[in-house]
Formats: sequence, C-alpha cells, structure tokens
Amino acid sequence: MQKIVKCNTDDYVTLAEIWERSVRATHKFLDDAAICEIKKALIPDYFPNVDLYVVSDNGSFFGFIGLHEDKIEMLFIDSDSRGYGYGSMLLEYAKQKGATKVDVNEQNPLALAFYQAKGFRVTSRDETDDAGRPYPILHLSL
Repeated sequence: MQKIVKCNTDDYVTLAEIWERSVRATHKFLDDAAICEIKKALIPDYFPNVDLYVVSDNGSFFGFIGLHEDKIEMLFIDSDSRGYGYGSMLLEYAKQKGATKVDVNEQNPLALAFYQAKGFRVTSRDETDDAGRPYPILHLSL
C-alpha cells in the first residue's frame, strides 16, 4: 500500500540516487559536471535543512518531497516511476501541510506545467539559481 512517510538520515543515500535518476531524466539543461556538483551538496547541505517525505510502498521509494515552512524546496520522482501520480500525491500532502510556494527551473517546462495544473502561478523570476549558476528560476505561488 502506498503511503507517505517522513524520512531520516538513513534514507539520504537512497534519496540522492532517486534525485540523480530524476534529474537526468528531466533536467536536460544540466551537464554532467553540474549534476555531480549539486549531488555532492545534497546530503551535507540540502537534505538536513528540509523536512523530507517519501512515497513508499512495501519498503520501495518512488519519489520524495522536501518542505521548509510554507515552501516546497524539492520534489523528485524516480525516473521509472513518473506518470503514476506520485508527484500529485506528494504535492497534495505538501499543500495539506501548508505549502503555498515552489521554485522551478525555467528550462524545465514539464515541472512548470505540472505546478500550474495544480493551481500555482508564476510570481517572479531570477536570472540564476541560488548558487549563481545560469539557470533561471521561476517563483510560483498558490
């Protein structure tokens, strides 16, 4: 049975693997060096600063979401698990917990369309990501 469960540090390696498979399938604008650089920062810098929740079924993880206050900081679905409703399930869970904001890479039109279909609208844009890389970020809100 599918359920959403809170993650702990023991799950970080598995989440980083899901993140990489998801990013390689959806973030075609990132080169290998950028993916490796970001992945190295996931466990020490990103994961500890958000509340992480995973869609689990019989011990298998299909995707995860990271929340901080009223913001979705990350949502990634394993590359072979896309299209089964896991992202929608995690997003609805986040909304129930009070999430009203999310940032999306402008070069990821599928993610933008997903959030817009769920009621989010673009409120502003930055030319670079948080690390100053040349990947424009769209800020969305409900």
